[in-house]
Formats: sequence, structure tokens, C-alpha cells
Amino acid sequence: MSWLPLSFGAPMVLWGLLALPVIWWLLRLTPPRPQTEIFPPLRILARVLKREETPQQSPWWLTLLRLLMAALIVAALAEPVFNPREKLPAEGAALALVVDNDWASAADWDKRVATAERLINDAGSNGVPVIIAFTAEKPNAEIGPFDAAAALNRLRAAKPRPIPTDRPAVYARVAGALETLPGASVAVLADGLAAKGDEAAFNTLLSKNAARVVWAVADRLSLTGLMAADNQVDGFALTAIRAPGDPAPAQVTAGAFDDKGRRIADATLTFAPGETTATGTMAVPFELRNDFSSIALDGERQAGAVRVLDESSKRRRVGLLSQAEADQAQPLLSPLYYIRRALQPFADLVEPSSADLADSIPQILDQKPAMIVMADIGTIPAQVRQRLVDWVDNGGTLVRFAGSRLAAASNDDDLLPVRLRTGERSLGGALSWTSPQPVTEFPKAGPFADLAPPSEVTVSRQVLAEPTPDIVERTWAALADGTPLVTGLKKGKGTLVLFHVTPEATWSNLPISGSFVEMLRRVVQLSRNQGAAIAGAEAAATSLAPYRMIAADGSLVPPTPDARPLVPGAGAPQPVTFENPPGLYGSETGVFAHNLLDAASTLAPLARPQIAVPVTTIQYAFDESRNLKGALVAAALVLMLLDTLAVLWMGGLFSRRPRRAGAVATTAAILIALGALFGHADPARADDAKPGDEVAIEAISKTRIAYVLTGVPGDDSISRAGLEGLTRFLIEKTALEPGAPAGVDISKDELSFYPLIYWPIDPAAAMPSQAAIARIDAYMQQGGTVLFDTRDQFANGIGADSTSPATERLRDILGDLNVPPLEPVPSDHVLTKSFFILPEFPGRFAGSPLWVEASLDASNADNRPVRTGDGVSPIMITANDFAGAWAVDENGDALLPTVPADPMQRIYALRAGVNIMMYMLTGNYKSDQVHVPILLERLGQ
Repeated sequence: MSWLPLSFGAPMVLWGLLALPVIWWLLRLTPPRPQTEIFPPLRILARVLKREETPQQSPWWLTLLRLLMAALIVAALAEPVFNPREKLPAEGAALALVVDNDWASAADWDKRVATAERLINDAGSNGVPVIIAFTAEKPNAEIGPFDAAAALNRLRAAKPRPIPTDRPAVYARVAGALETLPGASVAVLADGLAAKGDEAAFNTLLSKNAARVVWAVADRLSLTGLMAADNQVDGFALTAIRAPGDPAPAQVTAGAFDDKGRRIADATLTFAPGETTATGTMAVPFELRNDFSSIALDGERQAGAVRVLDESSKRRRVGLLSQAEADQAQPLLSPLYYIRRALQPFADLVEPSSADLADSIPQILDQKPAMIVMADIGTIPAQVRQRLVDWVDNGGTLVRFAGSRLAAASNDDDLLPVRLRTGERSLGGALSWTSPQPVTEFPKAGPFADLAPPSEVTVSRQVLAEPTPDIVERTWAALADGTPLVTGLKKGKGTLVLFHVTPEATWSNLPISGSFVEMLRRVVQLSRNQGAAIAGAEAAATSLAPYRMIAADGSLVPPTPDARPLVPGAGAPQPVTFENPPGLYGSETGVFAHNLLDAASTLAPLARPQIAVPVTTIQYAFDESRNLKGALVAAALVLMLLDTLAVLWMGGLFSRRPRRAGAVATTAAILIALGALFGHADPARADDAKPGDEVAIEAISKTRIAYVLTGVPGDDSISRAGLEGLTRFLIEKTALEPGAPAGVDISKDELSFYPLIYWPIDPAAAMPSQAAIARIDAYMQQGGTVLFDTRDQFANGIGADSTSPATERLRDILGDLNVPPLEPVPSDHVLTKSFFILPEFPGRFAGSPLWVEASLDASNADNRPVRTGDGVSPIMITANDFAGAWAVDENGDALLPTVPADPMQRIYALRAGVNIMMYMLTGNYKSDQVHVPILLERLGQ
């Protein structure tokens, strides 16, 4: 029975409310209240004889209280539910639950799980077995049938995958399991995204004993994906897609991240009303674009909104070819000399080992260059010509320079952007009526449009193009007389470019001008890498190991155990599967980007198929129903307690008269008993202040260095042994006599007693609470310094630019601290001369810098949040493992070896510790010593 928004599981119990009048009649009578009189016995007897004893009626408010208590108990027994949900059709021979757990379901996965839990609970209450299958799991994953408890366990263990669904295969398995279960209920929890083969998959699923269908859908398909990110001339061209049918305009913001996860660029993409595609350009310098590691859409927590980038989107590989032998005595006359100088800053140059074009061209093509530059090469050998043509058609950029060989060769329409006249044109000279021609304005439609024409460049010789109707469209640069200087043509996916002059300064002084570098730079930016730059043995490998994977929520994670090596195909992109999820494949030497969406992807909404059996449509939502039985019982107990207190009050238990001392004692006993039931007394702490004072006095009586107790036994013992070793060295070498090191729990111990706290970062240790980090923040702002030691100088597992787990943990800790700008210790910093003269600060490892607060204007209090007067950094960071180098045993012998095994490295590490302590205790004292001569001179000394 349901009275919205309240329903009762046992409504027949509510008939018990009819007994309330009877209860009222029984409760309205109570014994008379005892009378209290001063002792005149005769007066008492007289009153007894004259009065007739009659029961006194119960007060109306007490009767109402008791009736309400009875009503609450009756209502609680009726199983009331607030905001009840509709019971789902989960009856029949079985419940077949098919759930899409692909990338499109990641954003609202919790809602989908809550919806599935309701279906399984309803099936369990009906005693119905459950078949549960996920469309983005292994093909051989077990699907049941299970009982309700086992099905719930499998549901809660499932998670969204960053791959598309495989509905045909999974639906066929579920249909096979339903063949022996007639009259089953089928619940389809779809992601709302259409996929290939959906119609056949639904026909297969619903053709096997499906008696009823539950169709669960989201409110609307609100996914946005990033389908392309191309590194072009002006920036990264981004293309995003959304589902059709949205008439409103929309904007999304894309962010570019480097390999360390730092956001370094942004772009806005705008969807026009009703449009499904949005484009935008991330206009940043070419050098910065080479640092892009991934691009993601803000606010989209799913794998389709992230694209990882490999070398094909970064620095280009350029092959250089020339038939002329280099003159070692005159390198400036080499055809490739100026080209090398122009391209080296922003391209990887490769050259063949052979001068024979039949051998050198295949050698260059095998290295998959983005661009090939040919310096005065005339006829291409027939045996390699077709391979070169195919390379251009598939996206290669071929740049050719003119010369005597090209001028004498016949036209090759497949490898030249324009047809050429035979021979060359000479401008100027004793037998010529013309003079060398300057360069005119660059055409607006060409890649050099934003460059100023070089006024100092002139051309004395060139090869001429045959005049054709489209010669103007193919001209990227021209001379003052209108003849082309540079021509270009898109051919297939690639580009053909021809400089109508030589690459050396014989026909023109263009190669020795600054414009030559910028022109080649524009051409390189137009090129596209033909494959990942995977060097060494991996270049010849047939498969690439998983390196970094895109999780279903769009984050980059280490490879999962299910990921398998990827075999890059030469043709169409490899599909994203369970064994080959999206991400980066390869190693630190080079990676291949395997993204979820490609240029042909669409986000079409899933249409509900024609279903002949009854269908119940539900929305993904959390279960908001609340069982009120417990709350009503608790309210009845409270009323019962109030009733008891009221009866005691009416009986005079709380009277203040002296003769009621016994009642008062009884009340006190009751209260004590209640206290014993509902809690326990804390042990007496009368002497607590004394141990605390002793700890404080001991902490401030001597200077002590503290270390953070991480909870990892090995780390804590090394930290203590290290600080003990440093303490011994300080006593031996300086006038400072520190006390024993102190281990502190940053969540509760007083930190202000210690000028320096050493914190070894270990990812195995528990993450500090927000309250503990807030205490560290307050300690740093109030004058203390924390020395963070990640101890991971040689622990980076993947590449030199990768981040170790210890550094990741340090980033999480520092993310909640007010950390000032940091810099490696400068050569003139006080730390380098506070006691010993030290150029570096090694520990057990060497090589990592010691990071301190960046030197800023001391008067700028906003930028120096703590101690602007003494100049002491509130934070220091190293990866060299100071404590490991300082650690000694009871005999004073070193516990751990240094890396490398240099005896002096430990001495330098101890000296670094001395400098840090002197710096902590003296501040900028050493810096002020430079003013001593001037002060003495002013004093006349």
C-alpha cells in the first residue's frame, strides 16, 4: 500500500490504530497523588473521615503522550517507507541483467550500479536466480546464473572499462543461458550509445524466453569526445564531437598536459546550435607543442575525452638526400650545409650511409621520416620511385631543391608540384638584359603568409614552371617579375614542395638569409610523422608493450594485468579492445599512441528496438527510499522515557524538600546507572599536565632535530639513526650540542619545539590527514622548516622525465600546503657557506638539487609568507636520501653505502647537514657579513 511519498510494507498492522480509544480509556485513570501534611494526627483523621477517595484523572497531556507512543509502535510494525520506489519486474524463471560497462558509462557508473542493485535485490526477494553479464569484459567471463548475494558481489566488483561495448558476443551468451529458463525477465542497462551490430544483438537477446524487459536509460546522452588533435602550422587543431539532437550551443575547454601532468596550454571549442562537431586551435609556440603529452576536455570524466600523443604529433624526423659529394675543404658549398643548419634546432635529421639513390632512398624511408629533403636530385631510380610516391600519398612531405641535375631531368608529375621547363633561367650577367630579381610579398593563401618578404634576398638563376591555369594557387613564394620561387601541392595525404633555386648560395642568397630558416620551419610544421619514433630493438619488434593506459575516467594509469602488447598496423588504426585498451605502447625510448576515438567516430544515441513483450522503462538513479521503522521505534522509546520522567515528577520524586532526600538519592542513582549504560567515565587525568610539562621542558632545553614518524619501521629507524649521526657530527665539528633526535607524530605532537623536521617520503606510508597537513602548514608559517626527502634519485622506473611514486606522494602532500616558489640552491645562497663551503648537497645519492624558497624581494611580504626578516626557507626538498648517508650504528659506523661508493660523499653529506642546521639557527647572518667592512669603515676602525 502506498500513500505517496509514504508506503507501508505491512499495511494490515495499521488496523491496530483502532485500539487507541481503548488505550485512552485505560490510561485516563491514575492513582491519586500522595498528600503531604504536617503532623496533626487529628486533622488527618478528620480529613479522612470527611473525604471520599476517588481516583484522579490522568492529565490530558500525559494521555496524549501515551497515545502517540502507541501510535508510533503500531506504525513502526507496519514497515513504513518514505519516498518508496516502484518494485521492478524481477520475477519469472530468472533475471538476465546485461550491463554496459564501457567508457561511455564511466561518468555515472555509481548510478548504474545503484539501479542494478535494486533489480538484484528485488530478484532476491522473489527467490529468482540472476544472470549478470557486462558488455566490456573478457569474452569468457562467467555470467551465471547466481543467487542474489553472489550477483551483488560480482556487480560491486565490476568497473567501467575504457573500451567500446561488444554487445553481439555478450548478448549471444546471455541468450544461450536463457534457453533453459523460460519466462525470464531481461534488464538492459545500456550506455545510451549506438554501436555496430546493435539490432542483431538485441534480436538475439530477446528471442530466447524473454517474458518481460526492463529498459534503463540515462536522461540524455551528454557525452563529448575528442576525436582529433593535429599539430599544424599555427597550433594544435582540435576536433570534438557530441551526440546529435542538442539544439543549444555549447562550449568546452581543452587542456594540454606535459609528461609530468602539468597543464601548459588551453583552448576553447564551440558547438554551434544543433551541430555535433566543434573545432578549435591551441595556438602555442612550436617548441611548447613538442612538450604536449596528452590533451583532455575539462569536465568529462571518461576515456573518450582524452587523447594521448606520441612522436607523430611532436618533433619531426627529416631525411636528407643529395647526389653531390661534400667538399671537406669547402663545406659552405655542400648542397646540404645550409639545410642542416636551418633544420637542426627543431627536427631530427637522418641521412643515408650510401650516395646511391637506389640504396639511400629505401634507407631513409625505412626510418619513417615526416619529411624528405632532396638537394638537386634529377631522375629517381625506377626501382624505388613507386615506393617514394606511395610514401608521399600516405602523408609524407617531399621538399626538392633545384639545380643543374633537376633542370636537365624530365618532368615527373608524381614527385613535382608543377611541370618545369627544360633548362634554367639566368638573371643578370654580361649577356643578359635582366637583373637579379628580389622576392615579392608572400601569397596570403600559402604557409609563408605571416612572414615579411626578405628585402635583401635576390635570385640570379632559377628553374621556371610551365604556365598553367592553377600556377597561382600552387605558388607559395614568387619573385618581383611574377615567376615562382617556391611552389607546393597537396598530393593524397602528403605534400610536394619545390624551391626553384639551389640549396647553396650559388643561384640565390636565400639559403644564407634568416627567411630561409623560417620558410623551412613552416614546411616542417606542415609535415606529419609517419609512425612512432621507436628506436633500437623496438624499431624492429612486431609488437609494443603497454606503457601508459587511459583509464575509464580519463586518467593516465600504469598498465593493467589484462593489457597485452599491441601490433601497430600499417593501414587502418588498430581497434581498441579489452587486451589493447587506449593509451601509450612502447617504452621510454619511444611510444605509439592508441586512442579510443578516431576521425571517423560518431556519438549516435541508442534507439530502443522493437520489443514484442511488455517493457518497463526506468531511469538511472540512486535509491532514495528510506525505511522509517527504526526512526519510529526510536521516537517511541524517547516518548517512553519522557513518560517515565513525567510519572516520577507527578509522584514527587523531584521535590526539593529535605524529607525527599531519599528520592533525590534515588534519582541520582538512576542517572548514574544511565551513565554507566550509555558511556564510561574517562580515567582521572589529574596528573596529565605533569608529563606534558616534562616533555615540553625536555624539548626546549636543547636544540633537537625532529623526524616524521611514517609508520614504516625501516624508514623510522633509518631516520633516527641518520639524525643521531648528524647530531654526533655537529657536536664534533661545531659549538652546537643538540639533544637526541625526536620522532614526532604530525597529527598530534607539538611541532613548534623543533626548528627543523626531517620528513622521508614513502608511498607505502599512509597519506597524512587534512588536519595533519594543516598543522604542518601552520608550523611552516610560524617559523619552522620541513626538509622533504623523496630518496628517489635513482628510483625513476620509466624514463628520465617520469615521476616516481615517492614524488607523486610528495605532490599530493604539497598540494594542500601554502608552498612558496622554489628553486635549486643558487651558488651564492647562504646555505653554500653557512659553515662549510659547499657547491652541492649530496646524500646517500648524488645528483639531485636541494630545492629551497626562491629568492624574492624581502619587502614583498605577500610573496614571502614566512620570516621575511631572517631569510630562512620554510621548505627544503631533496631526492638524495640525507638520512641514509648520515645513519650510523651504536659504534658510529655507517649503516648504508653511498651511491656511488665514494668515501668523501658521506663527508660532504654530513657537511651539508651541518650547513642546513647552521642556516636554520643563524638565518641570513652569513649574508650580512658582506656589510662588515663598510660598517667598520664608518665607525673609523
